[in-house]
Amino acid sequence: MRVKSLLCVCLLALSVCAVAQTTISIAADAASKEDVQKLFDVMASRQQMTQMLQQLFAQMRSMNREQLKKKHPEVSDADLARMDRESEDLFKNFPIEEMLNDMIPIYQRHFTKSEIGALTAFYSSPAGQKFLHEMPAVTAETMRSVYPRIEAQVDAAMKRAEEKTGAPQK
Repeated sequence: MRVKSLLCVCLLALSVCAVAQTTISIAADAASKEDVQKLFDVMASRQQMTQMLQQLFAQMRSMNREQLKKKHPEVSDADLARMDRESEDLFKNFPIEEMLNDMIPIYQRHFTKSEIGALTAFYSSPAGQKFLHEMPAVTAETMRSVYPRIEAQVDAAMKRAEEKTGAPQK
C-alpha cells in the first residue's frame, strides 16, 4: 500500500511538472487578444480558413474517391454520394471560430505587440492583400503539384511494409 501511495505521489508530481513546463507565459510586450484579432480580421483569416478548408475537402474527396474506386471497384454511386454528404456535414460543422481563438495565445507567445502591428500594417497594404488573395490558389496548385510525389512515397512505403511482413497493408 505504501508503494502504491508513493507511486501516486510521484505521478502527481510528474504531471504538475509537465503542466508547468507546457504552460508558457505570455510576455509583457505581447500583443493583446484584440491586437491579434485585428490581425486576423485584416488577414481575413475566417474567410481564408473557410476557403482553404473548402479546397482541402474538395481535393480530399476527389482523392478519396479515386483511391476507393481503385481498391473497391464495386463501390456504388449511392455509397459515394453518402460519403460526399458526410464530408459536407463535417465541413459545415468545422469549428473555425474556436480554432482562431485557440491560435490567439500562440500568436501572443511568438510575436510582440509591435510585430503584430507590423504584420497588420503589411497585410493591410496592397502587397499584403494580394498575398492573402493569391495564397489559396497557390496552396491548391502546390497541393495538386506535390500530391503525386506524396502518393508515390506512401505507396512505396506500403509496398516495402508488405514485403517485410509478407501481408498486404491496408
